[in-house]
Amino acid sequence: MTRERMMGEKLFHLSHLHPEGEMKVTLVLEPRSNISSGESPLSPSAVSHSDSASSTQSLSHGGAPELLVGLSYNATTGRLSVEMIKGSHFRNLAVNRAPDTYGKLFLLNSVGQEMSRCKTSIRRGQPNPVYKETFVFQVALFQLSDVTLMISVYNRRTMKRKEMIGWMALGQNSSGEEEQDHWEEMKETKGQQICRWHTLLES
Repeated sequence: MTRERMMGEKLFHLSHLHPEGEMKVTLVLEPRSNISSGESPLSPSAVSHSDSASSTQSLSHGGAPELLVGLSYNATTGRLSVEMIKGSHFRNLAVNRAPDTYGKLFLLNSVGQEMSRCKTSIRRGQPNPVYKETFVFQVALFQLSDVTLMISVYNRRTMKRKEMIGWMALGQNSSGEEEQDHWEEMKETKGQQICRWHTLLES
C-alpha cells in the first residue's frame, strides 16, 4: 500500500484560456492552506522545516507497533512457510530517529524446546519497514497443532546492543485470539497464504 502526500496546488481559471491556438502557462504550486487564505507561498526554509517535522511525526504520534505476517502450510510436503512482510509504527525510544530493525523467528515444540530459528536482514532507519522475507520450517501434519511460532522484532542500537520492539506467538501457545485465529485459518486453507496484521506485545 502506497502513501500519497500533496506537495501543493494552484487554481487556474479556464476563462483565461484563448479560444484559438496553443497556450503555455507556468503554475507555481502553493500549500493548500495558502490557496484558501491568499497568503504567499512558503519560503524554502519553512518548507524544509515542515518536511522534517512530518517525517518524524510517525515516531512521536504513532500507535502500537504492528507486523504483517503471511502463513501457509503444505500438508503433503510438511512445509510451513512464514513470510515477514512489513512492520508499522516501529519507534526508537532512545533517540528521535527511525530504528534499525530485524526480525527473529523461533519454532518451538510442545514443551517449549527450540526446533529451528532464523532471522531477517536489517532494515535501516525505517519506522514502517518492508521485509518481504519468507522462511520455511519442516513440520509434520501431526505436529502442526503442537508447535509454537514466535516472532520478535528488535531495534539494533549498536553492534552489541539491541532492544526488543515487540513480539508475538502463533500456534499452540498463541499470544492472543487474533494470532490463534490466523493459525487456525492457515490450517484450514490447505496451502493458500493467509496474511494478517498483528499487534506486537511489549517484552
